[in-house]
Amino acid sequence: MNHPEHIARVLDSHLVKPTRLILYGRAALALGYASPLSTFHTTLDVDAILPEVEMASIEADDAFWDAIEKTNDQLQSSGLYMTHLFTDSQIIIRPNWLEHLVPIRLQQLRFLNLFRPSTEDLILTKMMRIDPQDRSDIQFLLQHASLEPEKLEQLLTSAHIPEIPEIRDAFQQNSTWLRHQVC
Repeated sequence: MNHPEHIARVLDSHLVKPTRLILYGRAALALGYASPLSTFHTTLDVDAILPEVEMASIEADDAFWDAIEKTNDQLQSSGLYMTHLFTDSQIIIRPNWLEHLVPIRLQQLRFLNLFRPSTEDLILTKMMRIDPQDRSDIQFLLQHASLEPEKLEQLLTSAHIPEIPEIRDAFQQNSTWLRHQVC
């Protein structure tokens, strides 16, 4: 079993009602694509995006937060964990990203409903820092996207970028790099 799947199954075992979770990062690559690279399965954590429009209900959902805590407690000795729960305002992503969610199918989950952003939106999330691993992940994602130069420019100009100088700088540098990958 791969690490992201194991983490998701442990979380599912602690949930008490249907819960949607939108994965990104390497867990989304490991679970959300038919032929992921084996290195995606070795990630030690599962990252998720919490939609800003749903934050009031998510914050009030004590059962969800209890399940996260129990999951991390159960996984602690293995070095695996459920972490990095960001709102969409804290990452680079298109404003209409929720309209393009892709279901992730794992058999025999009781309550956990997994999704990932579109491939294009996952590319944007990988542009928050200048990192060889993130760029490698983007190259994997480019194999699953039809990004011609015009479509790439639309994607880049539509991206919501947090008002953090380091993230804005990384986005600009990664945009230049990405244009060279697509052309």
